[in-house]
Amino acid sequence: MPPFLRQFFAVRPVTPGDRSGAERLKQVLGPWSLTAIGLGATIGTGVFVLTGTVAAEQSGPAVTLSFLIAAFGSGLAALCYAEFATFLPVPGSAYSYTYATLGEGIAWFIGWNLLLEYAISASAVAVSWSAYVVNLLKGWGIELPPELVNAPYVQDAHNHLVATHALFNLPAVLIIAAMSWVCYIGVSHTARANAVMVTLKVAIIVVFMIAGLKYVDTSNWHPYIPPNAGQFGHFGWTGVLQGSAIIFFSYVGFDTASTTALEARNPQRDLPLGILGALLISTVLYVGMSAVMTGMVPFAKLNVDEPVAIALDAHPQLQHLGLLLKAGIIIGMTSVILGSLLGQPRILLSMADDGLLPPVMRRCHPRYKTPHIATIVTGVVAALFAGFFPLDVLADLISIGILLAFAVVCLGVLIMRKRRPDAPRPFRVPWAPVTCVLGTVVCLGMTLALPNAVWLRLVLWTAVGMAIYAFYGYRHSRLRQ
Repeated sequence: MPPFLRQFFAVRPVTPGDRSGAERLKQVLGPWSLTAIGLGATIGTGVFVLTGTVAAEQSGPAVTLSFLIAAFGSGLAALCYAEFATFLPVPGSAYSYTYATLGEGIAWFIGWNLLLEYAISASAVAVSWSAYVVNLLKGWGIELPPELVNAPYVQDAHNHLVATHALFNLPAVLIIAAMSWVCYIGVSHTARANAVMVTLKVAIIVVFMIAGLKYVDTSNWHPYIPPNAGQFGHFGWTGVLQGSAIIFFSYVGFDTASTTALEARNPQRDLPLGILGALLISTVLYVGMSAVMTGMVPFAKLNVDEPVAIALDAHPQLQHLGLLLKAGIIIGMTSVILGSLLGQPRILLSMADDGLLPPVMRRCHPRYKTPHIATIVTGVVAALFAGFFPLDVLADLISIGILLAFAVVCLGVLIMRKRRPDAPRPFRVPWAPVTCVLGTVVCLGMTLALPNAVWLRLVLWTAVGMAIYAFYGYRHSRLRQ
């Protein structure tokens, strides 16, 4: 085998339970903090925005079914994440797990695509956050210039980017800058702020569901699965499947919890609780919220960046709740941005530790004990995407990145079981052969339901990443040296 390929598939040796490098960070997170971080990064655009767009364009009222299918695939992956997180408590998440099982090159591919998951996830939520802020301010009689609250590009019916007359989305850029600063000054500050916002966010969802139940018109749920419009993914069962693939990124929050492994006080015990707890709670809230929303208004009216606001505005009797709920949603979505910006720098830190990224990325602030350089880089990238691209483009890119990462993690558990069968595992995936294979098949199968344009963008993104690996990562790899 040529040297490049031999290194591409070289596996990094691991020591179970190794937490080397933990002294650079603060170990302050317990099970409730980890669950809150998972929920903070999970419950956001998926329930507050994509519920509407997927219902209007893909699934109809069966968006609840799309959420359940996505939850099934995420649940299989979450079990595998939980085993890896206790076996290998490192901040690299799926990247580190892949490096230990499938090799350096594939680990780079996953780490590069995790940039899509985290930085662009923050961007997508920031775009939604901006739309809700604009809607709220309009209710107060304040209208911002459209050139400063919209992306300069939109995606047409053929998945092509078309220029608009807007300059950039200023509110989206500002919220990313603010949350990047919170991540910069310390994980304990981040955890406290996140816990408050998550509590408020969950309360808002529960209030919306209880208040909205009275105004549900069951005729809006018929037909539950609208007939296919003659195009793959546009209603019918193909629409349900494509909707589940697009909405899949709504469940990525538990991955964020795994990136804080070096900052957890007892990762072997607390990480599985945080990962699985966040997934279970978010699934219940997602399904309930989407059922009530599609019952309050016809699903075709929800193809906007602020569908919850549309559902509330459709019922004047709920006007007394409208402003309160919109404000709560804005605060809740802020926690998603915070969670996304928290996870990515720690993956960059892990990649830099392995020599695949410049050593500046592994620097930690002497006072705040955070990967401050990586946090700044993540914030800048997220702000650029949020300022210049619309929500639908960002959401599609996130979904394919996380689906591939989940599939590799599921496969990696089986490989590690074969290579290190006797290593201690505080948490073990139940029925591992079936669970892992099914998780891999489901996640890879969902990628096939995504539009061709998404695959083209993935190929271009991967080509850029592989060029960086070939000219820098391969030459500076600590494993190679």
